[in-house]
Amino acid sequence: MISLSKEQESILFGIILGDGYLQKTGENNARLRLEHGYKQKEYLIWKIERLKQLFQGKPKYMERIHPLTKRKYKYWRHQSQSTPYLGKLRKMFYPEGKKIIPENLEKYISPQMFAVWYMDDGYYYQRDKCSYLYLGNVSEKEANIVSSAILKKFDIQTKVKQKKKGFAIYFPHSQIEKLKLLIKNYIINYFNYKLSS
Repeated sequence: MISLSKEQESILFGIILGDGYLQKTGENNARLRLEHGYKQKEYLIWKIERLKQLFQGKPKYMERIHPLTKRKYKYWRHQSQSTPYLGKLRKMFYPEGKKIIPENLEKYISPQMFAVWYMDDGYYYQRDKCSYLYLGNVSEKEANIVSSAILKKFDIQTKVKQKKKGFAIYFPHSQIEKLKLLIKNYIINYFNYKLSS
């Protein structure tokens, strides 16, 4: 049975809510698939090293051609072992086969978990001095769960905004320093551009 520390669980939950994908492998098992662009190999390895119990082997270099633009996309992929523990998490995060934000997110959200999620899907806009956490194709109700959890756990006020590809959490300029203080100790150097200077 896989046993993770609280810190590892925080990182894993941030990955699942961010760019990670839990792939079903049988009735009760799942594996974690990680994919990152060619230049983000360092970040992929950072994730793998922190979840050593789940992974074996080395990341694979992949290429694919975008069907519409015909542009070549270079990336790295690594997949974890298949385990009942990840199967349990898949039932929580993919109850109907599509990734959701659980209603009890507040129970799991921590500064480290949020930092990993932000490294995956967050962005700082220098011009407007504000940040966004892109949630993608979730419902407005799910976006509000995120906004509410951030307020209750971290006392950071945000707004839910609709974007071209779904909803995002907007951090206004007045809350940027709080956001930075919350996550800066967990952000790897590669992503310093996602924090206010």
